[in-house]
Amino acid sequence: MNGIPLPGEFGERARAILAGDITPVPARDAATVALLRRVHGLGGPGEAEGELEVYMIRRKASMAFAAGAYVFPGGSVDPRDADQTVAWAGPAPETWGRLFGADTGTARGLVCAAVRETFEESGVLLAGPSADTVVADTTGDDWEADREALVDRRLSLGEFLNKRGLVLRADLLRPWSHWITPEVEHKRFDTRFFVAAMPPGQRTRDVGGEADQVAWLPPARALGRANDGEIFLMPPTIRTLTELAAFDDVAAVLASERRIVTFQPRAAEVDGEMWLVIPGEDYRMS
Repeated sequence: MNGIPLPGEFGERARAILAGDITPVPARDAATVALLRRVHGLGGPGEAEGELEVYMIRRKASMAFAAGAYVFPGGSVDPRDADQTVAWAGPAPETWGRLFGADTGTARGLVCAAVRETFEESGVLLAGPSADTVVADTTGDDWEADREALVDRRLSLGEFLNKRGLVLRADLLRPWSHWITPEVEHKRFDTRFFVAAMPPGQRTRDVGGEADQVAWLPPARALGRANDGEIFLMPPTIRTLTELAAFDDVAAVLASERRIVTFQPRAAEVDGEMWLVIPGEDYRMS
């Protein structure tokens, strides 16, 4: 059986949902970004020169969803993310909608949420003064004040970009996958995954908030640490890291052709036990 056992309360909830006794909560639109870079120089022990790395954050143990998990920056779409006044460079929202199977308004919100959440949770901003430039540094106190205002929802992404005269660089993002949280969860998300390269000159920083640790990790090493029980990864993260581990550099990831497939783990009863089945996976989760 390929999947995750659902003991206790989750198992009973799964049975109730399958029986129609409980209505699953709606899944909220969300976006997440695997931010990539290539290591230069000698690096540390066991680190190959030119090795691909991905930026990950560990969610605080107090979080209601994915507590303690290592994830990519991301979160729910803010209704204001669909603001049509945002200056935009790159594929139009209609194009993103076709790629992700979403209407134009939802697609606009997803791309804006991807840019906003990446800045909120890493300090990296996929925007620039013009359609072919990108901000070189976002580490000053004024940037941090704006980042905190975005996190607290005192400032929308459109307001933030407009006041700084910045253009959202949708062309720096690439579509990667689509995951919907299983119906058994109390909080559910309809999440589109993106990938993006670390912009030249910018650097990530420990920005706090929902994360208590941040790390740049080669995908294969993150998977190895998860297999050894050192870190906790959720199925969408495992699959994304597994796919990224097949690439040698960032450019190859960005140039890859993707067919966006929707994955939604589902509950199933097998021999009297409840399991969460992961579609398309050939490994057993434990």
